[in-house]
Amino acid sequence: MSETRQFGKFRTFLMFGAPGSGKGTQGKVLGTIPRFHHMACGDVFRSLDTRTALGQEFVKYSSQGLLVPDEVTVKLWRINIHDRVISHNFKPDIDFLVLDGIPRNVQQAEFMEEDIEVMQVFHLSCPDRTELARRLRKRALKENRFDDANEKVIQDRIKTYEQESKPILDYYSQGRYADKKYVTDIDASHAPLKVFHDVVSRIMELDAWKQVENLRA
Repeated sequence: MSETRQFGKFRTFLMFGAPGSGKGTQGKVLGTIPRFHHMACGDVFRSLDTRTALGQEFVKYSSQGLLVPDEVTVKLWRINIHDRVISHNFKPDIDFLVLDGIPRNVQQAEFMEEDIEVMQVFHLSCPDRTELARRLRKRALKENRFDDANEKVIQDRIKTYEQESKPILDYYSQGRYADKKYVTDIDASHAPLKVFHDVVSRIMELDAWKQVENLRA
C-alpha cells in the first residue's frame, strides 16, 4: 500500500498539454494562490537523494540515457509528496494539489489512482505545432539550453507527447470518469493571463471549490 494512503487521496488538478503549451507556467502561477500546491515532475528528480536504494535505481537508468520505468517514477513521486506533507508544505486537508508533467502516460495514471482524486484535467490545447516549436526554441535559448533548441529534438518531444502522453485525455474521459466532464480544453494559444483566467473560471464552477468557499463563508 502506498505511504500516501495514510493521508487519503489528494484532491488534484492536472495541467496537461504538449511541450510548449504552458502547463508549467500555469501550474506555477496557480500554486502561488493559497489552497493550491504546485508540483512539477521535474521537482521529483531535482530533489532526489541518490544515496537511497530508489535513488540509485533512478541513476542506473538516467546515467545510461534510458527512460526511468513508470513504477520507479511514481515511487519517487510518492516519496516526494510524502515529504511535503510531513514538512507541512502541502496540507492535503485544505490544499488542492496541482500537478504538471506527471502522470506522463496512462500507466503512470493507473499507478497513481490510489493516491490522487482528479478534480479536473486542464488540457492546454495548441494545435498549431509550429507555434509550439517556436515557444520551445525561445525557452531553450532563454535558459541557455542550446541543444534543446535543435529542430529534431523539438519534433521528437512533440512526437513522444502525441504517442505516449496524449492518450491520457482518453483515460480521463472514459471508464469511471465518463459520467462527468473531467477534461476541460483550454486554448493555450492565447496570452498566459487569458489562459489562467480560463483555468480559474473553470475551477470556480466545480463543486469541490464551492465547498471550500462555503467553509470560508
